[in-house]
Amino acid sequence: MGMYKYIKNVWKKPKENLNELWKERLVSWRKQPVSVRIEKPTRLDKARKLGYKAKPGYLIVRQRVIRGGHTRPTIRKGRKSKRRTNRQVVGKNYQQICEERANKKHMNCEVLNSYYVAKEGRYIWYEVILVDKSHPVIKSDKKINWITEPQHRGRVFRGITSPARKSRGLRKKGKGAEKARPSLRANKRRMH
Repeated sequence: MGMYKYIKNVWKKPKENLNELWKERLVSWRKQPVSVRIEKPTRLDKARKLGYKAKPGYLIVRQRVIRGGHTRPTIRKGRKSKRRTNRQVVGKNYQQICEERANKKHMNCEVLNSYYVAKEGRYIWYEVILVDKSHPVIKSDKKINWITEPQHRGRVFRGITSPARKSRGLRKKGKGAEKARPSLRANKRRMH
């Protein structure tokens, strides 16, 4: 077995395999800010699989998000309608929200991908791989320079990243996925 396979096996049950280290990490991560730029990925196997390389132009950001439902902003003026509830249906998974928030902090970069790191009762953490599209190393690398092209600008906010495509139902094709494309909203409008 190679090194990455051992790392993968450890992360199948991190709470049992990492034990004390796992608890220490959660305690320290809780005290840190919501968005933290880190030097090296916590899960090297997963980061490499999703396109990370240890070279200039690549950034790793650990992003924290609160678990649970989302509430609408409070109404300052005006009468509340009978059917308006406090709950807001976002239609996004935690991973997509983490990617968007990480990209808002680093606007000069594009989100390449992200992966799960940890979860507890209140918070969930993801590590987001960002690429500096104006970096000369990225521009000269044939494997990643596609991200510098104009059609990939703001890809996380347009729902083009992998977790966003999953929440939009675009992982499935053919029978049963007729209304997923071009989008659920477009299909709803088509009926009228």
